[in-house]
Amino acid sequence: MRPGWVNWLYILAIGLVLAACSTPLSDNPANDARPAADIAITRDHDRWTADYKLSQDAPVWVFTHSSLEMRTRAPWRPKQWHAVTAGVVLEHFGNWDILRATSGGNVPRQVRLSLEPAPVLLEADYPTLHFSDGATALYSGAFGVFPLPSLEAVKKLPDDLNDYPMADATVRTHWRDSSGPVLVNGQRVTRADEQDDDLYVLFGTPRVKQGAHLVTVSDPALPLWISQSLEDFAPRIADTYAGRLGPGQTTRPTIMITWMGPTPHTISLGGSVLPGLIVMTLEGEGLLQFSPKTLTYDRWFIAHESAHFWLGQTVHFETAHDSWITEGGADLMAVRAVKTLDPSYDDRSNLQGEIDDCIKLGGKPVAEAGTRGEHRAFYACGAVFAMVAEASQKKASGGDWFDFVKSLIDAHRADHVLTRAAWLGQLTKVSGDPSLARDIASLLDNGASDPAALLAALFDRAGIAYRRDGGKIVLQ
Repeated sequence: MRPGWVNWLYILAIGLVLAACSTPLSDNPANDARPAADIAITRDHDRWTADYKLSQDAPVWVFTHSSLEMRTRAPWRPKQWHAVTAGVVLEHFGNWDILRATSGGNVPRQVRLSLEPAPVLLEADYPTLHFSDGATALYSGAFGVFPLPSLEAVKKLPDDLNDYPMADATVRTHWRDSSGPVLVNGQRVTRADEQDDDLYVLFGTPRVKQGAHLVTVSDPALPLWISQSLEDFAPRIADTYAGRLGPGQTTRPTIMITWMGPTPHTISLGGSVLPGLIVMTLEGEGLLQFSPKTLTYDRWFIAHESAHFWLGQTVHFETAHDSWITEGGADLMAVRAVKTLDPSYDDRSNLQGEIDDCIKLGGKPVAEAGTRGEHRAFYACGAVFAMVAEASQKKASGGDWFDFVKSLIDAHRADHVLTRAAWLGQLTKVSGDPSLARDIASLLDNGASDPAALLAALFDRAGIAYRRDGGKIVLQ
């Protein structure tokens, strides 16, 4: 239950975070905490393998991260991973990637996979990071598996394992590179032994810069102005958040930045946050040359990702259906923080885009947007809901969005979980108007036949100035 990968792709205009899941041991939540599998991931020059030692007999093993490619919506793993062990097949079944025995019996307790890691952007998940000098970072959660008794049981799985009762234990992984040490949790080691499905392990030796407030692992082909912007702006953003919200998940994060090349007519920025780590993938000829517009967007992007150290890790949502809390909230945090550091920043245009997109996507239940592949709804509508909360906070105390967020973070620092009920409850407490929470819940669960009218009614009651222009809501 943590933020996943978000990607913004635009062609001279704006062109995800859902939760990953805890790794179960089986379909029985009462199982003990022993790892479902012991896995050795090895790079031997250009040859990659993953050797699985499975904990029990089962005819089907399900990969907990069974994501789709962002551009094609096709499963990525069957293209990049292949079963070497005789009698075992890796395939996509229903919504999930699985290992199964071709005989219909149990999968052998020891299975070898050959890997061909490729840097493909994924829907709301963590991709392989590939640096132009040959270094590669793999996400540990991609290797997580759990057993099920049949293919029929796979069909019955929900599309979001956050809603699925299971143990919290993960697989145990062992990482080794025949060419030298690997980098994990900021340390270079000959062999990494981990029982954590929420980290990247880096193979190779890309450029690493140690700073007082930030460690950067940069692709050497990354445009220089972007590297300089990251190293200068990210610490200032972190200081702004810490000053308003108190301690975040980490005070000295690492940023890994990869470059997918100068693809024509494209500007693409993708990234996410893991404990102590921001990972980013940039692409497009539009990023080669400095421009004020691109710099502004780059700063906002850094601010969004950094916001997750507070809203997403210090506290996180309960299920993936509630990712509007962290994604929309981080959007508004980024807008307010960038405006604080750069008063010339056009925050109104950014917020207008959030409103426009929420109206476009709000005809269907926002909570189910991930199932439809419409992850943008979590960001846009979540930001609009945050604007309503901010306006309510201003009317109640003269405060702003950070004041609203801080009250929620402080109330849930111990259990780290920020539920939908808690968020909506705080809105009602601050506003004194339960109809705001009721209408937001309706948009989340049912969508709206006229999203613009619903948002206009929310804005009227919260006190957000706007005007109607046909089917649009235009901020004043």
